[in-house]
Amino acid sequence: MSQTSKQSTLSDQEVLRYSRHLLLKDVGEAGQLKLKSAQVLLVGMGGLGAPAALYLAAAGVGKLVLADFDEVDSSNLQRQVLYREDDIKQPKVVAAKQHLQALNSNIQVRTVNRKMDEMLLAMEVAQADVVLDCSDNIATRYAVNQACVKAKVPLVSGAAVAFDGQLMVFDFRQAEQGCYHCLFPNASEQQLNCSNAGILGPVVGTIGSLQALETIKLIAGIPSAQRGRFSSFDAHSLEWFHLKVNADANCLVCGKVKQTS
Repeated sequence: MSQTSKQSTLSDQEVLRYSRHLLLKDVGEAGQLKLKSAQVLLVGMGGLGAPAALYLAAAGVGKLVLADFDEVDSSNLQRQVLYREDDIKQPKVVAAKQHLQALNSNIQVRTVNRKMDEMLLAMEVAQADVVLDCSDNIATRYAVNQACVKAKVPLVSGAAVAFDGQLMVFDFRQAEQGCYHCLFPNASEQQLNCSNAGILGPVVGTIGSLQALETIKLIAGIPSAQRGRFSSFDAHSLEWFHLKVNADANCLVCGKVKQTS
């Protein structure tokens, strides 16, 4: 879990800045201090990671770790609202760090500007209080899920393509909890993605914002109906479909961990 030192007080400037949070009975000073002490890992700084990081930085999450090995491209600017034209050809994590610290100079932002192997991913996950999977491919989703299961770190996973979005929250601190692999045991890389199917900007922005929301709730200890649930969003109809994710005793990821723990 996070090595960020526990914060015992808010400064006068922080009390003013987060005053609207402090008015919420589910957050208050105690919840804001938890946010200030938290470390969050974001895997992927594209259409999902960009809005999620903005809201987490604005909310006062003490340390954000941004992992991505891609550069900003002009085609990103249609939906990745964290970046500007001047950022084109810059590493995403470098540009993101600059903009996030301009938004909130009180937070720490660390970058991982490389493709993470299993060892590095495991190390980064183990240091986090919550992990956001904002990636765009099934291999990374499987790898992040497995690392979070092993480390017992909560995972907030999102996906979006065309007019469709998905949101999942897995709190692996809970013993009887399914995982991404339980739900998608045989997913194929031959899936639609933004490059071949397109994406409407507000769709990916909606899912990324909800990832930030669920992360804040996990950190602050706010109850959520989304934990252990798969939700699919249709932007045409604005309708949601929800499915409870049951733990699979034979799951090759979380089933094996439960048997050895």
